[in-house]
Amino acid sequence: MGSKSSDLFYSQRMNMVEEQIIKRGVISPKVVQAFLDVPRHHFVPSDINKMAYEDSPIPIGLDQTISQPYIVALMTEYLGIKKNQKVLEVGTGSGYQTAILNQLSKNVYSVEIREEFSRKVQALFTQMDIKGVQFKIGDGSLGWKEKAPFDRIIATAAPKKVPEELLRQLAPSGKMIIPLGGNFQNLFLFEKNSKNELTQKLLLPVVFVPMVQGQIYTG
Repeated sequence: MGSKSSDLFYSQRMNMVEEQIIKRGVISPKVVQAFLDVPRHHFVPSDINKMAYEDSPIPIGLDQTISQPYIVALMTEYLGIKKNQKVLEVGTGSGYQTAILNQLSKNVYSVEIREEFSRKVQALFTQMDIKGVQFKIGDGSLGWKEKAPFDRIIATAAPKKVPEELLRQLAPSGKMIIPLGGNFQNLFLFEKNSKNELTQKLLLPVVFVPMVQGQIYTG
């Protein structure tokens, strides 16, 4: 997907991985390789693709952003995704996190409430020949009941409180990572054991766009 010979941004991506990800403690070989393989500049607006590998979030329109590379990597590493696991992404957004997940699992389900984003990412994935992802336009806080349960769930926007439906759709021995809060947010890791007992762990303060719930936005 992002070979040295065909990708003029490869050196920038390698620097991003070394400086922003590995040096901050994200060291999973599979996660590191995923960030090397996925060309981040394809997932930002073309007029600012030179900013793709900077250490910051980037606006992608409609008051949404593509998250800082380190945060995407940290959340991905915490999930510890295995190839055969079913992964639910709440908030397709730019599709960058989706593409990273696809490097780790071939059973990725991504829900996006803004139709414009979902359609754009689906077209991009077709263009890039990325397979193994199923998309749904809908309220991500409701999960994807027909495809549940999920071994891993990741939310890329912040609701004020954890959506109960997502917890219900998390499989035994599953993990969910999600930012929670309003003006002040924290990243949480929820885990179920084999008996369906739930625990939660506070990870760190974060800043995400609010999770849009309810009405589907068409465009």
